[in-house]
Amino acid sequence: MNRVEIAARVAEAEPLRHTPAGTPVLRLRMAHESEVLEAGSPRTVRMELQAVALGDVARELAQAPTGALIQATGFLAPLRQGSDRLVFHIQRIAQAH
Repeated sequence: MNRVEIAARVAEAEPLRHTPAGTPVLRLRMAHESEVLEAGSPRTVRMELQAVALGDVARELAQAPTGALIQATGFLAPLRQGSDRLVFHIQRIAQAH
């Protein structure tokens, strides 16, 4: 299964664009910070990840201001065929608590 759920801030978003078929696409950078337990010890996790959203989710995210905290669910996929770089494909969003 390839499913990712993360609370992160919108660090930067490109302008909303549309595919030739008219589907809205939003590319963005998200920033995450949390503390997790690993092998019984606390670990601080700070990272940025590249993300993309399509359709209604893209439209909704395009309205989010920089710094907005969201709860996003989706999957990871290579940037392009054969690439080692991963992109988080956002399928659902909600306001994070």
